[in-house]
Amino acid sequence: MAVGREFVPVMSIPRAIQQNVSLKKYNSWQVGGAADYFAEPKTIDELKEIYLWAENQQIPVTVLGGGSNILISDKGILGLVLFLRHFAQHSIDESDPKFLRITIGAGANKTDALKLFLKYNLAPSLFLTGLPGNIAGGVVMNAGVSEDRTPKEFCEIVEWIDVLKVENKKAKIVTVPTENIAWGYRNSKGWQPGIIIKVGLKWPMNPDPDIRNKIKAATKHRTQKQPLNLPNCGSTFRNPKGERAGQLIDSCGLKGFRVGKAEVSTKHANFIVTYPGAKAADVDAVVKYVQQEVWKQ
Repeated sequence: MAVGREFVPVMSIPRAIQQNVSLKKYNSWQVGGAADYFAEPKTIDELKEIYLWAENQQIPVTVLGGGSNILISDKGILGLVLFLRHFAQHSIDESDPKFLRITIGAGANKTDALKLFLKYNLAPSLFLTGLPGNIAGGVVMNAGVSEDRTPKEFCEIVEWIDVLKVENKKAKIVTVPTENIAWGYRNSKGWQPGIIIKVGLKWPMNPDPDIRNKIKAATKHRTQKQPLNLPNCGSTFRNPKGERAGQLIDSCGLKGFRVGKAEVSTKHANFIVTYPGAKAADVDAVVKYVQQEVWKQ
């Protein structure tokens, strides 16, 4: 959970930065407080200026992606929050007949990448179906699916990432190949510190003529099984080794458990949903109770 503090003003703030901005509309649970400072840079030069300012002022920086994998405290977020939705451009490289290569901005939605792979009837389009959030978020948490698919995790489709770093009070972009990234279950390491600004995706040119029917079936299954009509962050808990979190929660009779305006979904036990007026503290209380009760039972 991101932690907030009392707002402390700083002199000489770049024009692109706003102050005391509510973050409720920037996360999928639609809860939480405000950011001390908030910016949506439109160019790499603007991002560099803002990032350098924060570094020089020793202000902590939080990059908020699609907001689908974060619980923002009711106190807000300390320091500067960067929202990179304007970094969503893409290009396609077909020069190698054996592979499709896509260069895509960090702020692009995973659905954008899905459509690009689907144009060539390639397997990553099925993998990306239903995955929330943006491309950089997929890299940060090595996003994946529980179904037995190939690919199954983000690390299988990433060839490289571009990371904006500050060294010796200068901003520079460093390209990190996938082999230099330590990929784990719902995490990635080795490229930090810095901000992911661009991602290179790669997949063999092996079209699946039935891929569109598979996507339709997966979408129908998801609609039937997941509470897509209410704010949620997708699967809340990671699966313990050899187990399914949703099945464990359901077996403990926790579907429908509620604190305030947050509730364990009655449709899928690994989803926590919120209702109008929900607070981050409500979601946090549900999370902690579920953890304690599953452990106890």
